[in-house]
Amino acid sequence: MKCCICGTVKNCGPYLNKVLSNMEKIGSLFDDYKILIYYDKSDDNTLDILKDYPSKNLFYYVNKNPLFKLRTSNIAKGRNFCLDRIRNNYIDYDYFIMMDCDDVNCKELDINPIINALKRNDWDGLSFNTNPYYYDLYALSIKPYFLNIYSIDKTDEISQIIKDYIINLLNSLEPNELLTCASAFNGFSIYRTNKFIDCNYNGLTTFEYVLLSFDSLIEPYKLHGFNYNFVLEDCEHRAFHFEAITKNNAKIMISPEKIFI
Repeated sequence: MKCCICGTVKNCGPYLNKVLSNMEKIGSLFDDYKILIYYDKSDDNTLDILKDYPSKNLFYYVNKNPLFKLRTSNIAKGRNFCLDRIRNNYIDYDYFIMMDCDDVNCKELDINPIINALKRNDWDGLSFNTNPYYYDLYALSIKPYFLNIYSIDKTDEISQIIKDYIINLLNSLEPNELLTCASAFNGFSIYRTNKFIDCNYNGLTTFEYVLLSFDSLIEPYKLHGFNYNFVLEDCEHRAFHFEAITKNNAKIMISPEKIFI
Protein backbone atom coordinates (compact mmCIF):
# COMPACT_ATOMS: atom_id res chain seq x y z
CA MET A 1 0.00 0.00 0.00
CA LYS A 2 1.13 3.53 -0.80
CA CYS A 3 -0.13 6.87 0.50
CA CYS A 4 0.36 10.62 0.01
CA ILE A 5 -0.10 12.70 3.16
CA CYS A 6 -1.06 16.27 2.30
CA GLY A 7 -1.39 19.56 4.11
CA THR A 8 -1.59 23.31 3.57
CA VAL A 9 0.38 25.59 5.87
CA LYS A 10 0.29 29.26 6.81
CA ASN A 11 1.56 30.46 10.19
CA CYS A 12 1.76 26.91 11.53
CA GLY A 13 5.18 27.27 13.15
CA PRO A 14 4.21 26.39 16.76
CA TYR A 15 2.69 23.06 15.68
CA LEU A 16 4.46 22.03 12.50
CA ASN A 17 7.32 19.90 13.84
CA LYS A 18 4.91 17.72 15.81
CA VAL A 19 2.45 17.54 12.91
CA LEU A 20 5.21 16.45 10.52
CA SER A 21 6.36 13.86 13.06
CA ASN A 22 2.80 12.51 13.21
CA MET A 23 2.69 12.44 9.41
CA GLU A 24 5.87 10.34 9.42
CA LYS A 25 4.35 7.90 11.92
CA ILE A 26 1.25 7.53 9.77
CA GLY A 27 3.41 7.11 6.69
CA SER A 28 5.21 4.21 8.36
CA LEU A 29 2.02 2.16 7.99
CA PHE A 30 2.52 2.07 4.23
CA ASP A 31 5.06 0.44 1.92
CA ASP A 32 5.78 3.87 0.48
CA TYR A 33 4.57 7.37 1.32
CA LYS A 34 5.13 10.99 0.43
CA ILE A 35 4.35 14.11 2.47
CA LEU A 36 3.11 16.94 0.23
CA ILE A 37 2.91 20.42 1.79
CA TYR A 38 1.60 23.59 0.16
CA TYR A 39 2.98 26.74 1.81
CA ASP A 40 1.42 30.22 1.79
CA LYS A 41 3.45 33.22 2.94
CA SER A 42 3.63 33.29 6.73
CA ASP A 43 4.63 35.69 9.47
CA ASP A 44 6.43 33.06 11.52
CA ASN A 45 9.07 30.34 11.03
CA THR A 46 6.87 27.90 9.12
CA LEU A 47 9.05 27.98 6.00
CA ASP A 48 12.26 27.55 8.00
CA ILE A 49 10.83 24.43 9.61
CA LEU A 50 9.97 22.98 6.20
CA LYS A 51 13.45 23.76 4.88
CA ASP A 52 15.19 22.18 7.84
CA TYR A 53 12.95 19.17 8.41
CA PRO A 54 15.04 16.00 7.93
CA SER A 55 12.91 13.74 5.75
CA LYS A 56 13.49 12.36 2.27
CA ASN A 57 9.73 11.88 1.97
CA LEU A 58 8.81 15.55 2.45
CA PHE A 59 8.09 17.73 -0.58
CA TYR A 60 6.90 21.30 -0.14
CA TYR A 61 5.79 23.98 -2.58
CA VAL A 62 6.08 27.70 -1.88
CA ASN A 63 3.17 29.67 -3.33
CA LYS A 64 4.47 32.99 -4.67
CA ASN A 65 1.18 34.16 -6.14
CA PRO A 66 -1.09 36.70 -4.40
CA LEU A 67 -3.61 35.26 -1.97
CA PHE A 68 -7.35 35.36 -2.51
CA LYS A 69 -9.47 37.47 -0.17
CA LEU A 70 -11.36 34.42 1.07
CA ARG A 71 -9.52 32.03 3.38
CA THR A 72 -11.29 28.92 2.12
CA SER A 73 -10.36 29.76 -1.47
CA ASN A 74 -6.69 29.85 -0.50
CA ILE A 75 -6.97 26.53 1.33
CA ALA A 76 -8.86 24.99 -1.60
CA LYS A 77 -6.12 26.14 -3.96
CA GLY A 78 -3.49 24.47 -1.77
CA ARG A 79 -5.41 21.23 -1.46
CA ASN A 80 -6.02 21.16 -5.23
CA PHE A 81 -2.30 21.66 -5.80
CA CYS A 82 -1.65 18.54 -3.72
CA LEU A 83 -4.24 16.64 -5.75
CA ASP A 84 -2.51 17.72 -8.97
CA ARG A 85 0.79 16.40 -7.63
CA ILE A 86 -0.87 13.07 -6.93
CA ARG A 87 -2.47 12.97 -10.39
CA ASN A 88 0.82 13.74 -12.10
CA ASN A 89 3.27 11.78 -9.95
CA TYR A 90 1.55 9.33 -7.61
CA ILE A 91 -1.57 8.18 -9.39
CA ASP A 92 -0.75 4.57 -8.47
CA TYR A 93 -0.87 5.36 -4.72
CA ASP A 94 -3.82 3.62 -3.08
CA TYR A 95 -4.64 6.35 -0.58
CA PHE A 96 -4.15 10.00 0.17
CA ILE A 97 -4.67 11.84 3.43
CA MET A 98 -5.59 15.47 4.01
CA MET A 99 -4.48 16.85 7.37
CA ASP A 100 -4.71 20.23 9.01
CA CYS A 101 -1.30 21.35 10.24
CA ASP A 102 -2.32 23.20 13.38
CA ASP A 103 -3.00 22.42 17.04
CA VAL A 104 -5.62 19.76 16.24
CA ASN A 105 -3.08 17.34 14.78
CA CYS A 106 -0.03 18.10 16.92
CA LYS A 107 -1.40 16.02 19.80
CA GLU A 108 -0.24 12.52 20.65
CA LEU A 109 -1.11 10.06 17.90
CA ASP A 110 -2.92 6.76 18.43
CA ILE A 111 -2.20 4.96 15.20
CA ASN A 112 -4.39 1.91 15.91
CA PRO A 113 -7.68 3.32 14.56
CA ILE A 114 -5.94 3.98 11.24
CA ILE A 115 -4.50 0.45 11.20
CA ASN A 116 -7.98 -0.94 11.80
CA ALA A 117 -9.52 1.29 9.14
CA LEU A 118 -7.05 0.08 6.50
CA LYS A 119 -8.34 -3.46 7.04
CA ARG A 120 -11.89 -2.43 6.09
CA ASN A 121 -13.50 -1.95 2.69
CA ASP A 122 -16.76 -0.25 3.76
CA TRP A 123 -15.54 3.34 3.35
CA ASP A 124 -14.00 5.51 0.62
CA GLY A 125 -13.40 8.63 2.67
CA LEU A 126 -12.97 8.33 6.43
CA SER A 127 -12.55 10.95 9.16
CA PHE A 128 -12.42 10.48 12.92
CA ASN A 129 -13.79 11.80 16.16
CA THR A 130 -11.61 14.13 18.26
CA ASN A 131 -10.88 14.99 21.88
CA PRO A 132 -12.58 16.39 23.83
CA TYR A 133 -15.54 16.47 21.40
CA TYR A 134 -16.38 16.58 17.70
CA TYR A 135 -15.60 20.17 16.70
CA ASP A 136 -15.60 20.61 12.89
CA LEU A 137 -19.19 21.57 12.11
CA TYR A 138 -18.06 23.76 9.19
CA ALA A 139 -17.11 20.75 7.03
CA LEU A 140 -19.97 18.58 8.28
CA SER A 141 -22.99 17.69 6.15
CA ILE A 142 -25.09 14.90 7.58
CA LYS A 143 -28.76 14.11 7.15
CA PRO A 144 -30.80 16.25 7.64
CA TYR A 145 -28.26 19.09 8.14
CA PHE A 146 -26.45 19.63 4.84
CA LEU A 147 -25.93 23.40 4.68
CA ASN A 148 -23.02 25.58 5.76
CA ILE A 149 -23.72 26.54 9.38
CA TYR A 150 -22.60 30.12 8.67
CA SER A 151 -25.39 30.48 6.10
CA ILE A 152 -27.95 29.96 8.86
CA ASP A 153 -28.97 32.88 11.06
CA LYS A 154 -28.42 32.41 14.80
CA THR A 155 -25.26 30.48 13.97
CA ASP A 156 -24.36 29.81 17.60
CA GLU A 157 -27.75 28.26 18.29
CA ILE A 158 -27.81 25.99 15.22
CA SER A 159 -24.18 25.03 15.89
CA GLN A 160 -25.09 23.78 19.36
CA ILE A 161 -28.01 21.79 17.97
CA ILE A 162 -25.83 20.10 15.33
CA LYS A 163 -22.95 19.57 17.76
CA ASP A 164 -25.28 17.75 20.17
CA TYR A 165 -26.74 15.82 17.23
CA ILE A 166 -23.42 14.54 15.87
CA ILE A 167 -22.05 13.68 19.32
CA ASN A 168 -25.21 11.70 20.09
CA LEU A 169 -24.99 9.83 16.77
CA LEU A 170 -21.34 8.90 17.34
CA ASN A 171 -22.01 7.78 20.90
CA SER A 172 -24.94 5.64 19.74
CA LEU A 173 -23.01 3.57 17.20
CA GLU A 174 -22.60 -0.16 17.67
CA PRO A 175 -19.04 -1.50 18.15
CA ASN A 176 -17.05 -1.21 14.88
CA GLU A 177 -19.89 0.73 13.23
CA LEU A 178 -19.14 3.81 11.12
CA LEU A 179 -21.40 6.81 10.65
CA THR A 180 -22.49 7.67 7.11
CA CYS A 181 -22.43 11.33 6.09
CA ALA A 182 -22.22 13.55 3.03
CA SER A 183 -19.20 15.54 4.22
CA ALA A 184 -16.87 15.47 7.23
CA PHE A 185 -13.25 16.35 7.91
CA ASN A 186 -12.53 17.17 11.57
CA GLY A 187 -8.91 17.98 10.77
CA PHE A 188 -7.96 14.62 9.23
CA SER A 189 -9.41 12.39 6.54
CA ILE A 190 -8.10 9.45 4.54
CA TYR A 191 -9.32 8.75 1.01
CA ARG A 192 -9.18 5.95 -1.54
CA THR A 193 -7.46 7.69 -4.41
CA ASN A 194 -9.57 6.24 -7.22
CA LYS A 195 -12.80 7.58 -5.68
CA PHE A 196 -11.64 11.19 -5.26
CA ILE A 197 -8.79 11.95 -7.63
CA ASP A 198 -11.11 13.36 -10.32
CA CYS A 199 -12.71 15.79 -7.84
CA ASN A 200 -11.67 19.26 -6.67
CA TYR A 201 -11.92 21.45 -3.61
CA ASN A 202 -13.93 24.66 -3.83
CA GLY A 203 -14.01 27.35 -1.16
CA LEU A 204 -17.11 29.04 -2.58
CA THR A 205 -20.72 28.11 -2.03
CA THR A 206 -21.98 25.81 -4.76
CA PHE A 207 -25.04 23.63 -5.16
CA GLU A 208 -23.76 22.01 -8.36
CA TYR A 209 -23.46 18.53 -6.84
CA VAL A 210 -26.30 18.71 -4.33
CA LEU A 211 -29.11 16.40 -5.39
CA LEU A 212 -31.77 17.68 -3.00
CA SER A 213 -34.02 20.64 -3.76
CA PHE A 214 -33.30 23.84 -1.86
CA ASP A 215 -36.65 23.57 -0.07
CA SER A 216 -35.63 20.13 1.21
CA LEU A 217 -32.26 21.47 2.34
CA ILE A 218 -33.66 24.40 4.30
CA GLU A 219 -36.64 22.62 5.88
CA PRO A 220 -34.79 21.08 8.89
CA TYR A 221 -33.47 24.50 9.85
CA LYS A 222 -36.90 26.11 9.49
CA LEU A 223 -38.29 23.52 11.89
CA HIS A 224 -35.95 25.03 14.51
CA GLY A 225 -37.06 28.55 13.56
CA PHE A 226 -33.90 29.47 11.62
CA ASN A 227 -33.54 31.10 8.20
CA TYR A 228 -31.01 30.74 5.38
CA ASN A 229 -28.81 33.64 4.25
CA PHE A 230 -26.52 33.12 1.27
CA VAL A 231 -22.80 33.53 2.02
CA LEU A 232 -20.14 33.38 -0.68
CA GLU A 233 -17.55 31.49 1.36
CA ASP A 234 -18.03 27.83 2.23
CA CYS A 235 -15.88 25.06 3.65
CA GLU A 236 -13.79 23.62 0.83
CA HIS A 237 -14.41 20.03 1.91
CA ARG A 238 -18.15 20.16 1.28
CA ALA A 239 -17.94 20.64 -2.49
CA PHE A 240 -15.12 18.06 -2.70
CA HIS A 241 -17.14 15.39 -0.93
CA PHE A 242 -20.40 16.17 -2.72
CA GLU A 243 -18.63 15.86 -6.07
CA ALA A 244 -17.17 12.46 -5.15
CA ILE A 245 -20.57 11.17 -4.09
CA THR A 246 -22.22 12.40 -7.29
CA LYS A 247 -19.49 11.25 -9.69
CA ASN A 248 -18.21 8.09 -8.04
CA ASN A 249 -20.79 7.05 -5.45
CA ALA A 250 -18.14 7.55 -2.77
CA LYS A 251 -18.96 6.29 0.72
CA ILE A 252 -17.99 9.00 3.18
CA MET A 253 -17.92 7.90 6.80
CA ILE A 254 -16.99 9.06 10.29
CA SER A 255 -15.30 6.78 12.80
CA PRO A 256 -16.19 7.29 16.48
CA GLU A 257 -12.57 6.45 17.34
CA LYS A 258 -10.03 9.17 18.08
CA ILE A 259 -6.55 9.21 16.60
CA PHE A 260 -5.26 12.44 18.19
CA ILE A 261 -5.56 12.28 21.96
